[in-house]
Formats: sequence, structure tokens, C-alpha cells
Amino acid sequence: MKWRQVSEAMGGLVNLRALRSFDRWLYPPVCLICGLQGRAGLDCCAPCETRLDTLTGQCDRCGLELVRSVTLCGRCTTRLPNFDHCQPAFAYRGAIEGLIQRFKFGGDLAAGRVLAQLMARRAAAQRWVRPQLLIPVPLHRNRRWRRGFNQAEMLCRDLSRSMQNLPWVNALRRRRATKAQSDLPADRRRGNVRGAFALHYLPPGSRHIALVDDVMTTGSTLDECARILKRAGVERVDLWVLARA
Repeated sequence: MKWRQVSEAMGGLVNLRALRSFDRWLYPPVCLICGLQGRAGLDCCAPCETRLDTLTGQCDRCGLELVRSVTLCGRCTTRLPNFDHCQPAFAYRGAIEGLIQRFKFGGDLAAGRVLAQLMARRAAAQRWVRPQLLIPVPLHRNRRWRRGFNQAEMLCRDLSRSMQNLPWVNALRRRRATKAQSDLPADRRRGNVRGAFALHYLPPGSRHIALVDDVMTTGSTLDECARILKRAGVERVDLWVLARA
């Protein structure tokens, strides 16, 4: 509810703080994981947040989960990806997997908002290097029309709000439809997205950006996006992914 408009309509006689307190009393936050009481401004309770699965260890370059963290995994040693660093907030399992499924395929926008908030909290706790700009991985217009939204774009928007208005822009476009990566074996995913993206608009002076997506599996889509951005003059491309599979 736009309480400021209500207050102005009533001649400014209504205390906005009191109205917001009444709103929180009338609609208390609920944890979207366990269904119990959430926290002010966050629909996730503290116990559920502490139980969210994170990576045990990872490859610093591609984010692959490992027993312990290393600078480069065997695959990255063989072939370096176009991006420079991968920062997964969580592991793609448990409650995070459930929330992503609700958001991405069930249209649960509240789940998307809390995922972005949890990701921002994780970024703050781990002191992720702040980029100049966030860029969402684009969807083809046909898939976006069927789904009704681009989940990466919504994550960018909500991350920006949670991170002192960190700028974001739709810098990339998907110029041809591709088969869903999840429907393909790993060895065919790179070829599936080769040439599928093009630069739409990149603000001048963009040297360090973070590509944002919900789930990373092989990383072929993100790697192709990073290739386009590097070709456009971006010096450092980080991956900010909600979950690493």
C-alpha cells in the first residue's frame, strides 16, 4: 500500500510510521520456507536462513563445487572460461532449489524477492567485490512471453534495491531462440548457445560487470555472454549466480 499517498490524501494528518506499523501488524512477514513468522522486510526466518545449503568448496574461476576451494579446477586448467570469477550464493539443493522452482516455473514473485534478498545478504557476508554494473542473462522474447518475466532481470532489479541501488542494465539480447539447456547433454550445451547473444547497450566506461542468473550448471550460457562482453571491451566479468548445480 502506498501510505504516503494515503497520508497526502488525508491532508498529511496521518503518521506514516504508524500506518506502516499497522500494515506490518495486519500482514506480518511469513517465512516462505517453513511457513512460520518471518522477519521485518524478509520473508525468511533466521533458523531457515542458517540451514540453507552453501558450497563446501569451489573452483574460484567457475564455481564448481569441490571438497575444498582451489584457484582452478581441472576443467578450467584445460580451458579457461571467458568470465573471470564465479560467485555462487548457494548450492542448488534443498530449500533454495524449492524456492527457485516456485519462482521460475510457478510465477511466485514473492519467492523471487526473498531469493534476491538472501543473495544480497550472502554477498555482504562474504564481501563480494562490487562491480560497476549488474547485467541479467537475457531470455528470448518467445520464452519470456510464455513465462511472463525474465527471472534474471527480476533478480537484478531486487539485488539493486538491496545493495544501495547498484546499477543494472539489460546490456545483452538473445537474438535467436535456443533449446533449453536443461534438455541437452553437457557436451552439446556450448554449441547450443554459440552466437545466440548480441550486445544491446553497454554504458560507456563499463570495465567491471557482474552477470546475474538464477542457476548455473555447465556455465555455457554465461560463458557465451561473457565472451560478448569481453569483445565489447569489458575488462572483468564476474558471475553472480543464485545457485550452483
